[in-house]
Amino acid sequence: MNKLDLLMVGVGGQGIVLAGDILADVVLALGYDVKKTDTLGMAQRGGSVVSHIRVAPKVWSPLVKEGEAEVLLALEKLEAARWCHFLRRDGIAIVNDYALPPLSVSLGLHRYPSDEEIRNILQQRTKQVYFVNGTEKAKRLGEVRAVNMFMLGFSSCLLPADARLWESCIAQRFSAKAAEINVAAFRQGREEGHHAGLR
Repeated sequence: MNKLDLLMVGVGGQGIVLAGDILADVVLALGYDVKKTDTLGMAQRGGSVVSHIRVAPKVWSPLVKEGEAEVLLALEKLEAARWCHFLRRDGIAIVNDYALPPLSVSLGLHRYPSDEEIRNILQQRTKQVYFVNGTEKAKRLGEVRAVNMFMLGFSSCLLPADARLWESCIAQRFSAKAAEINVAAFRQGREEGHHAGLR
């Protein structure tokens, strides 16, 4: 891996910032430089949350430029459509197939786009789009909040780090009890990423 520009997006409460911090821990342990910055737009009310993560032997700026991200990791599908213009044309979009309509939709001011519309928006940007049932898988594990670790596991196949390093970095961020289920979610996501052919 020479460099990686990744945009991680979702809504408040999905653990975007934490997932980005763990990814940063992993790449630092691999010996890379990493810069990260987070944007929280009314995050506690379900607003957009965006993490810019840049990895290289030396990184000067934390902001991913529009059209230059190799990877878009989205924990909510409308957020994937909103931010896909940051993805490069041959980039990879990994999208949690989950809808959490914003307040403007709940108030009837806007319409939430259909699945087909969202897929079309993403596929106009790249043909490498992976829709993942992350929220449903996390629920089956007994902790829906572990969706961020499931999605991180799915995308972890793109980095040259073995599972033990990832799991160690995850465990350091949680209590012993919480670490167990979050590591389990990561493992399941990583396995699905491998099965999907993500490299």
